[in-house]
Amino acid sequence: MTLSDGGVRPAYRKLAEWLAAAPPDLLQYRVKEAELLFRRIGITFAVYGDQQAQERLIPFDIIPRIITADEWATLTKGLIQRVEALNRYISDVYGKREILRAGIVPEELVFHNEAFRPEMAGKTPPHDLWVHIAGIDLVRVDADTFYVLEDNARTPSGVSYMLENREVMIRLFPELFSQHRVAPVERYADELLATLRSLAPRTSSAEPVVVLLTPGVYNSAYYEHSFLADKLGIELVEGRDLFVRDDVVYMRTTEGPQRVDVIYRRIDDEFLDPLVFRPDSALGVPGLMSAYHAGNVTLTNAIGTGVADDKAIYSYMPEIIRFYLGAEPILKNVPTYRCREPEALSYVLDHLDELVVKEVHGSGGYGMLVGPHASKEQIELFRAKLKASPGGFIAQPTLALSTCPTYVESGVSPRHVDLRPFVLTGSNGVRIVPGGLTRVAMREGSLVVNSSQGGGTKDTWVLDE
Repeated sequence: MTLSDGGVRPAYRKLAEWLAAAPPDLLQYRVKEAELLFRRIGITFAVYGDQQAQERLIPFDIIPRIITADEWATLTKGLIQRVEALNRYISDVYGKREILRAGIVPEELVFHNEAFRPEMAGKTPPHDLWVHIAGIDLVRVDADTFYVLEDNARTPSGVSYMLENREVMIRLFPELFSQHRVAPVERYADELLATLRSLAPRTSSAEPVVVLLTPGVYNSAYYEHSFLADKLGIELVEGRDLFVRDDVVYMRTTEGPQRVDVIYRRIDDEFLDPLVFRPDSALGVPGLMSAYHAGNVTLTNAIGTGVADDKAIYSYMPEIIRFYLGAEPILKNVPTYRCREPEALSYVLDHLDELVVKEVHGSGGYGMLVGPHASKEQIELFRAKLKASPGGFIAQPTLALSTCPTYVESGVSPRHVDLRPFVLTGSNGVRIVPGGLTRVAMREGSLVVNSSQGGGTKDTWVLDE
């Protein structure tokens, strides 16, 4: 919110004036109101392995994060470029593999990747699009620079919180909205449905049937699944609600079988079809892959997209963008040490107390070391892990992440944030609603924003100038 000289950034001026004038008891009251609203709505997040609170509310911060129209325009260009490169890369590694032959990406990072699906080799999903819904995690390090922290190309979550955060803010702070021209995010559901319908196989009817496939009520993101199905006006189904006949997917209904054209799946690849992947999966649909390969159903996102979103491949994204698009990346990567490379491993082992070390396939803030905040015991534990399996880790410098004003018990205080915009890619173009999910590290000094690690969320305002 503030400049290095203590002045307030122009975009935050009205918000700063409002905060200065707001009595503390008003903010406390609004925090309690927000929590009551979220409890009534039923927004919860399941934390695996937590016996104390199997389902909990994600902390919500009432102070919005503000992004200017010019900043958003730059981010939009960079996001479109990045997702196009991701789609081209995935299509290539399952097809001609030109990037491997050119020596840009090492073959072993593809073929030894646990997310690589040999079943997709030589296959083309409908419209040759693979990542239909992408969540690109961004961090800001100064007034002009955003870095991409992570690419989520499988089943990115969190959009329900983006939408609910906005709804709650409008109800609680109408006076703040009246002072700002905030670009709307409410049309995301319409944009998503239009994207999904555009991806329907060419054999589908004029009105494609779209469903959302969930693992069920015990999944950590089940709230989001039911929320999105309701917003989109489509059926929320589990594997047992679908069946395959003659390479066509059908949904069981009270009026008889109904053909399904597009499945927005929130189930990992290995659980989708017990005839092809895990035979013990009770979540999937037997025969789904045969219908998929026959071109009679679209899966969103496509099977095998995880080959592009691990943290080792992330480190090659600048080269991937140059290779496929012939352009320089608009959004920068965080400098990354690939521990599989001996020289990089040697440096990382010597500087563990300065670096952030992450598992290549890790997510949710689990399995990572934040060197400057780690104990000697934690550092030595990671040193042993790195020596035993260097290829399973990457390391990055500890960035000076930007902070946003956040309401905590002691009052308004700076907390570190990131941003996850959602990029929709259909056969009829790319759509990005202006905003995204801002995640905030609620603990003072913490750099970990993940909900599973105690992080919270806040509304993201893109000024519509």
